[in-house]
Amino acid sequence: MGTLGSRRLLLRMFCESDLDAYAAMCGDPEVMRYLGAGYPLTRDESWRNMALVLGHWQLRGFGLWAVEERATGLLVGRVGCWQPEGWPGREIGWALRREFWGRGFATEAAQLAIADAFSRPQNRRLISLIHPNNERSIAVALRLGMRREQETEILGHPASVYSIHRPRESAI
Repeated sequence: MGTLGSRRLLLRMFCESDLDAYAAMCGDPEVMRYLGAGYPLTRDESWRNMALVLGHWQLRGFGLWAVEERATGLLVGRVGCWQPEGWPGREIGWALRREFWGRGFATEAAQLAIADAFSRPQNRRLISLIHPNNERSIAVALRLGMRREQETEILGHPASVYSIHRPRESAI
């Protein structure tokens, strides 16, 4: 489980004190527009969602981290890999509180999570399931080096499948 970090960000496990900021993020209609069922969550639903994230770590041994801004200690959002039962692959996902958009945090945090995932030999490919109208997430996926593969449907909503493959080891 552990933590990951960069100069600006710390990726760590969620804790109960994250609930206020997490509920604010999950309750923001603009943040949630293309996530899940596309509607904001109540505080109670946000708590259950945070518990789901932590439970995924217990069941799968990997999951979504809380992203914290080092300079302020504020919760920025969540990022990491997850693969619920029936999912089409190991997904790298990100969601940030709106006040942190446009600072490169999603790309920076996702790069840490991708590097961590690809440090394990069983992870050769990661996907992102992105609503075709979610231009911000598509831009992050492209900055990460992901490529669109196909269109699909997930939980009754359209999604574009973006993927990235683990770099091949150089033969020296």
